Amino acid sequence: MIFLRRVSSVVLPRGPAISVRPALIRSLALTGVVLSVVCALCLGRYPLSPLRVFGVFGHLLHLSAGVDPLAQAVVMQARLPRILAALLVGSALSCGGATYQAVFRNPLVSPDLLGVLSGAAFGAALAIVSGGSAFVVQMGAFGGGLLAVGCGLLISRTLPGGGILALLLGGLIGNAIFTALLSLVKYLADPMDQLPAIVNWLLGSLAPSGWRELAWMSGPLLALTTALVVCAPVLDVLSLGDDEARSLGISVRVMRPALIVLATLACAMTISMAGIIGWIGLLVPHVARLLVGAEHRNMMPVTALLGAGGLVLADTCARSLTTGEVPLGIVTQLFGALAFVLVLRRLRGGMA
Repeated sequence: MIFLRRVSSVVLPRGPAISVRPALIRSLALTGVVLSVVCALCLGRYPLSPLRVFGVFGHLLHLSAGVDPLAQAVVMQARLPRILAALLVGSALSCGGATYQAVFRNPLVSPDLLGVLSGAAFGAALAIVSGGSAFVVQMGAFGGGLLAVGCGLLISRTLPGGGILALLLGGLIGNAIFTALLSLVKYLADPMDQLPAIVNWLLGSLAPSGWRELAWMSGPLLALTTALVVCAPVLDVLSLGDDEARSLGISVRVMRPALIVLATLACAMTISMAGIIGWIGLLVPHVARLLVGAEHRNMMPVTALLGAGGLVLADTCARSLTTGEVPLGIVTQLFGALAFVLVLRRLRGGMA
């Protein structure tokens, strides 16, 4: 922590002119997260009034004697686990995307750059074809994502020149390899049973998320997301360039792979929990930059909050818009693509 504070003070000096607005934006983003959680608890195919929702939590805190059994079942068993999972997945994906964009110094980089999405999809599909349980599918997705990124990093070491370009090319090659392997597994899968299960998993959903999954997923995901936020000063230095980072005492050969590993672990865990959730890792960091600027020590906390609240709202739409549940990945891709157009127009207007 002392090292990170020293880097932040050298590169990005603090001052009242740059601290008021980020603090205000963080407060507003936190308020938005709270409001999104309240809306998610109330809205759905069985709507609940805020009083009934608060009554459930009042009973849990021993503030009220009576409780509505139906409201308690809906809140505690159906909605609250999904909301907590959405908060974890949204913040982890957003911070992972922001980390990738800083490490590769490219604002269009997303978590699927190094093949983590295709690798996780291949691992999950292989587990489904093998007849594995839901836990085995989750572990297959996690292991496949790590394997794909490791393959991309190994390929990058064999390419001449090294540096960011080699990492990008290695990631693209690894992504292509595991995309082909995924297509092979889908081709060999049983079209009546296994193939629909693979397609349904690839569309992404928080429906399987329960207290059991949260019990072993929440700790590592929260720790990884916190680590990425704490490393924000190092991201600021790496985004300046390799020579500038070395002059400030940052070991680029150590810190860049370490941050890639942290972001990859976070993204792989989110995929194993919720499937493929697109656009969150690409769009949310851009929105955070528009609000508080490009300095990661200000941007990363806002990114985590916006990602958490945004995915809660997206999941609420996925389970509330129709009588049947729309896959979450479709909702994030549709609204994410439209929102990204607006962000690009704003960025272009600012550069004009």
